[in-house]
Amino acid sequence: MKRVVTALLAVAWALLSLAATAWAQQPAAPVVDPAMQDLSKAQQAQSVNQPGNNKPVWQEVRNGVPAYASVPGRETNVLVQNAGQEWRARRNGFWSIASGWIVVGMLAILSAFYLIKGTSQLEHPETGRKILRFTQWQRWVHWTVAIAFTILAFSGLVMLFGKNILLPLIGYTLFSWLAIVSKNLHNFIGPLFVVSILIMIVTFARQNIPERGDLNWLVKLGGLFSKGAEPPSGKFNAGEKLWFWGGALFLGLIVGASGLVMDFPNFDQTRATMQFANIVHLIAASLFLVFGMAHAYLGTLGMAGAYEGMKTGVVDEEWAREHHAYWYEDVKAGRVDAEVPTITRTGQPVSGPAD
Repeated sequence: MKRVVTALLAVAWALLSLAATAWAQQPAAPVVDPAMQDLSKAQQAQSVNQPGNNKPVWQEVRNGVPAYASVPGRETNVLVQNAGQEWRARRNGFWSIASGWIVVGMLAILSAFYLIKGTSQLEHPETGRKILRFTQWQRWVHWTVAIAFTILAFSGLVMLFGKNILLPLIGYTLFSWLAIVSKNLHNFIGPLFVVSILIMIVTFARQNIPERGDLNWLVKLGGLFSKGAEPPSGKFNAGEKLWFWGGALFLGLIVGASGLVMDFPNFDQTRATMQFANIVHLIAASLFLVFGMAHAYLGTLGMAGAYEGMKTGVVDEEWAREHHAYWYEDVKAGRVDAEVPTITRTGQPVSGPAD
């Protein structure tokens, strides 16, 4: 009898132990956050007074507290980033207005300069003898950058000012089409511009190293506001070198890097990083645009014969002598290495590499 009672007690103890273990493994009852209870009650009351109004919920969302999100990824649990409103106000406010006036101001300066001074002509007649100034490769690199820059500038201006300037003039349908095309062009041409400007930097860096005559050229501002011969310079004068290092290298790389941050959000950067990159891109691109406008003006309307050098690769001997006297003297005297352009009296482009 004792053995039976002992066996029954052992079985009972085992069952109690199993029950206790199972009970301990059950999840604890969820602790309800009092704030969430208050939010739930507020939302219920709001739904009764104004059905469909989710104001209490979105007030809580806008507090910036991370919430649950089924999509994995960085910041996916932040449903609303309040800093986005601050960024939008700055981007559409001071920075866009300042950028617009910078562009308008440069247009006004160049227009006034052209009306007052016109196109700068040579002091002496052309000789008809041509010097190779740029090789075909150098021209391809330059025009690739120039065309990409023009497309990006136009599309960027449409996206920045189109809603305030173009929309009232052309209407919603046409502006919508133009805005979509501009956005896609900007996104796809941007990486091409970054690659091409890096190639241009490598191609022209050696020829833009500071040398004799550069300081004197800067002091006299290239003779832009004075009469007489232009101060002598090498193949590129000090103004062109400033544009190369300050524009193409410094501003170009800043514009390219900040653009890539926005163009490829899958790099796992935060929204704050992209918003900061947007402001940096806007400032650098505006400065890049106005300096690029001045460079384009001097290479076309501002100086006779300059456009011919980048279009055909050759310039007249007299043009080289008046605008780049040191380079012309080096060509004449053979004081450069074997990759120097040569002078010809045929008036045809010279084959072979250029300095």
